[in-house]
Amino acid sequence: MTDTTNPTHAARAHRFSLRSILNNAGIGLALLAIILFFSVFTEHFLTSNNITNILTQITINLILAVGMTFVILIGGIDLSVGSVMALAAVVAGKAITMPGLGDGEAIILAILAGMLAGVVCGIFNGVVSAFWALPSFIITLGMLNIARGAALHISDAQTIYSFPFAFEEFGSAMIYGIPIVFLVALAMVVVAWFILNFTVFGRLIYGIGNNEEAVRLAGHPVFWYKVGAFTICGLCAGIAAIIYMARLNIASPIAGIAFELNAIAAVIIGGTSLSGGRGSVIGTLLGAFIIGVLANGLILIGLNDFMRQMITGVVIIIAVILDYYRAKYASK
Repeated sequence: MTDTTNPTHAARAHRFSLRSILNNAGIGLALLAIILFFSVFTEHFLTSNNITNILTQITINLILAVGMTFVILIGGIDLSVGSVMALAAVVAGKAITMPGLGDGEAIILAILAGMLAGVVCGIFNGVVSAFWALPSFIITLGMLNIARGAALHISDAQTIYSFPFAFEEFGSAMIYGIPIVFLVALAMVVVAWFILNFTVFGRLIYGIGNNEEAVRLAGHPVFWYKVGAFTICGLCAGIAAIIYMARLNIASPIAGIAFELNAIAAVIIGGTSLSGGRGSVIGTLLGAFIIGVLANGLILIGLNDFMRQMITGVVIIIAVILDYYRAKYASK
């Protein structure tokens, strides 16, 4: 951990902090450039209805990406979040449609059940990958199949629907024209930002990504911090499942296919290094906006789905190349 009482270390910490600010500023300028481009070439882009659509559309990806940020910061990856979201949605859907419950009881039970399902999957990913020192890529690839299969089995491969009206109303509710579901995602960004910047847990998440052995030799339980990062990722998948249900009024076992790719893309575009130890949840927020604005704008200018996928892929590759040069610069 950085000793800020040492002038050299303090200067280095300030330099990295300034670098982080400039990095986020660069991402923000890229987002602004994309917004200006679509504003010029599409007359409906900056309308209030379209802005509301963008905020709503990025909500689930932003929530998943917040959890993914913790995992990538420790040098891991979670390929299971889309499937875990589907499993959590099915579990919550079964809970909310249980007979004999009042609307309030059913909603509370569904929220708790969905979050618990996500947490259990996250703990499993963290324990297995940390205890046996196995690549999280492989473990979470296995969980991707386990969770998807479990979602299909529990639901008998059927979509669950007929939720309480209050739950459905929440998914479309607004405050001063801002979707409540987006405000939930924004609140999660704030909480994650606080954890990563002002708690021992957050500092050690960065520390593990930078030098895991040094954190271990300093006497910190690296195992539990790794499990904690994956648990947070699973929790975020559970919350995303609840938001998905409230927005679409269904719980489908095939929901969330390839959602993990968009979440990873938002984190990487936002400046978090794939090798761990560098990045911020504010960058993740900007990355999620870039993906959402890009997808929305490309639709408005009339590009088909194939072209949109190609352009998004190019943006992701450029972000990874930039990450390479950021890492090279940081090592100097």
